[in-house]
Amino acid sequence: MLRMGLIAVLLGAFWGSGVASVHAQVDAAATAAQDDGVSAELRAGAAKLIEAFNGGKAKETSAFFLPKGEWIDEEGTVYQGQEQIEGVLKEYFEKFPEAKMALDVESVRLVGPVAIEEGTRTMHGGKTGGEAVIRYIAVYAKTENGWRIASVRDFADDPAPTPHDYLQPLGWLVGDWVNEGSGLVVKISYKWSEDTNFLLGDFHVTNGEEVVMKSTQRIGWDPLAGKVKSWMFDADGGYATADWTQLDEGWVLKSSAVIPDGSTGSATISITASDQSRFTMKGTERIVGNVRDDDFEVTVVRKAPTAGK
Repeated sequence: MLRMGLIAVLLGAFWGSGVASVHAQVDAAATAAQDDGVSAELRAGAAKLIEAFNGGKAKETSAFFLPKGEWIDEEGTVYQGQEQIEGVLKEYFEKFPEAKMALDVESVRLVGPVAIEEGTRTMHGGKTGGEAVIRYIAVYAKTENGWRIASVRDFADDPAPTPHDYLQPLGWLVGDWVNEGSGLVVKISYKWSEDTNFLLGDFHVTNGEEVVMKSTQRIGWDPLAGKVKSWMFDADGGYATADWTQLDEGWVLKSSAVIPDGSTGSATISITASDQSRFTMKGTERIVGNVRDDDFEVTVVRKAPTAGK
């Protein structure tokens, strides 16, 4: 009896697991079918919402929210209730009478008594406005009038700035430059790197026939420091780094250098552009080793292109 009982238990466990597996598959299929049904309902409702919005109908659009539903825009501003949402929509339609909206519903899932929808919303402002792509998460509740929005939260969908984007305020440097005045001749040339994520500079300073300094510079975005940074390499083996800060009047560079003999230096460099073809470079607080060096100021103008180029 004990042996038969054990076999019965084993057989029961085997068949029981199979039945449980079948039930799980049936439940999963039923859930998927239910989700598909809800998704179809929400997509149908979304089409009607878009129709109301694209028709500039503020009241009809706000009616897709629960009476106390909320809309939180990408800046975190909360609009509570159909009346307030209708007011915001009216102002929007007055400012952008040709506004249109398109929705891309990416996913819908049931969580208890509510449905959660995620996707992107593309807003076209017409002739008087641009285009914006906004990510959203909407929570729907089932009512006797169908699914209504309990809450929708917007998120800006703008791509993260690239290193090139951060350097755009310095894009005017690209080209060939030469200093004004007599004495030392300073020639500077800037270009974008092949990947456009860096500005590459060449410095060539001469005094008559004598080459005083030749240096190369790389300007880029430092994601760790969250600011523009440059690296300068001199032909004699010295090098320098500088953190760039943009002010209303131009740029200020805090530079640290290592000289070939192992001593160090530092300086504050100010770059002020008069226009796209002229800028002034000032050097102050210059220290080499333990000695304070003289300040300098040089005005640099854009070099006219060579004939035939």
